[in-house]
This record gives sequence, C-alpha cells and structure tokens, in this order.
Amino acid sequence: MEPSSHWLPPAPSGAMNVPAATVPTSSGPFLSPEPPELEPPFEGKPSWRKRLAAPFAALLAALAKLKALLLLLPNLKLFTTAGTMAVSVAAYSLIWGWTFALGFVVLLFVHEMGHVFQLRREGVQASTPMFIPFLGAVITARSLGKDAAAEARVGLAGPILGSLGTALCVVVWRLTGNNFWEALAFVGFFLNLFNLLPVSPLDGGRAMAAMAPAMWFVGLAMMVAFLFLTHFQNPILLLFILIGGFDSSRRWKQRRDGGEEEQAYYRVRPMTRALVAAVYLSLIAVLVLGMSATNLHASL
Repeated sequence: MEPSSHWLPPAPSGAMNVPAATVPTSSGPFLSPEPPELEPPFEGKPSWRKRLAAPFAALLAALAKLKALLLLLPNLKLFTTAGTMAVSVAAYSLIWGWTFALGFVVLLFVHEMGHVFQLRREGVQASTPMFIPFLGAVITARSLGKDAAAEARVGLAGPILGSLGTALCVVVWRLTGNNFWEALAFVGFFLNLFNLLPVSPLDGGRAMAAMAPAMWFVGLAMMVAFLFLTHFQNPILLLFILIGGFDSSRRWKQRRDGGEEEQAYYRVRPMTRALVAAVYLSLIAVLVLGMSATNLHASL
C-alpha cells in the first residue's frame, strides 16, 4: 500500500457554534469559567449496511496488510523457500509425523513450481514458493499474464505439474507395495482437486476467469454448503470462504465497472475457452479417479 496524505476537510457550514474558552495572558491571572453543558448532537443508529460492513472492512484492511507483508518476505533470509519449507514440515509433523509431512510439503512445492514455470513462460517474473503452515504455499508476481487466457494457463499449470508429481507416488507405491506412498498419493490428488474449486483466488478460479467468471459464486456456494455439511468443524475452510468471497466480489466488480482495458482482459476466443474447459474437466476426472484408486479404505 502506498502512503498518501490528505488535507482535513473544512468544518461543515451547519456545525454547532461553541463559545471559545478564555485564553490566559501575561497581563493577569487565568480565570476559567465553568464550560457550558452542551447537548450532544443527535446520532441516529447506523444503518444495517454500515453495521454489516464494519467487520468486513476491518478484515479487508488486515488482508491488505498481510499482502504487503508477503511482498516483503522474500527480502528476509528467514522466509526463503527452504526456511518456510522447514517450518511447514515441522508444523505438519505434529499431525502426521515428519516423513509424511516432508512428502506433503514436497508435493506442495511441485504444485507451486508449476505456477512459477508458467508465469515465466508468460514473461512474468515470479518468486519461488513460500510456505504457510496449514494454508499451503504462495508465490508473488506482479501479474498473472496479459489476459484471462494467460491467467488460466498459469492457474492450471499448478494442478497439472502437481498431478504428475503425485503420479510418481503411485508408481513407487505399485513398485514397493508400501502404503505410505498410497496415502501420500491420495492426499496429493486431493490437494490438487481442492485447488480446482472454481473460486478466486484458487486455481479453478483462475481457469474460470477465461471460461465463465460467474462460476466464482457457484464455487463459493459449494464451499459454504460443504462447511454446513461438516457442521463448521473446519476453520481453515471458513478462512478460504472469506478470502474467496472478498476476492471474487472484488474481481467481479472490477470486471463489471472497468473500462475497455478491463473488458479486453476477459475477452477470450471461443477456441481458447473450449481448450481451457477441456483441460479443466479432464484434470478433475483424472484427480477423482486417482483419489478413488489410492483410497486406503477401498484397497483394504
């Protein structure tokens, strides 16, 4: 966020006139009369929109500060890719043990590098991944490409490379018969499938920017429905819903109210849109089949 300064607005013409207090001078002692009691101006109850918007505005401000912090992280040696990977492995080890945690973080790394490689192919400089325990990983870049088609390619590159990395776990499992690799493959397939939910800023939301941006809200409704079905037992899912809701609404408003440049960004050729849809749906089908094949309960 760039700092900015503004002049204070002048007092409204209808403001209440308050008698000035007596100012002491060097010619005599200071005598201060009792200040008159002023009735506070009438303040009506804020509208329901203002009451509802207040907490969301605070959350938006917090997210903006978080974004600014993420942009600074690459300059801190502690927050290198290796450093954040180590922190994430330590955090996940509390749940799964260090071997599975290491495998999971490596799969996250492979997924994120798909985005990095494609961004660089689009001519956009991108950072290496930084990991956030229990929230995944992020990369920073100045843009996602010149248009929505490029954004879709960047978004789908993560699940494509992530699925290939997970497929290697399946190969090792088949060669060794070790259920560790089967379980790791199942989690890897699920990770990539979750990222294909059509909600911005998830990878599926990137694809929907080129296909049908209105699907952002369908995906958001799916996440809300799942949260209800799980009886609000997943606070991380609630966080994704909040982030997805704000980001989808922001982008929809920009797309609707933007000028010619904004409209041109979302202008995608029908053939390109069909290709994005084919890759997106094929990925979902492959990942669902992968999860079914590596389901430990089904294989017992």
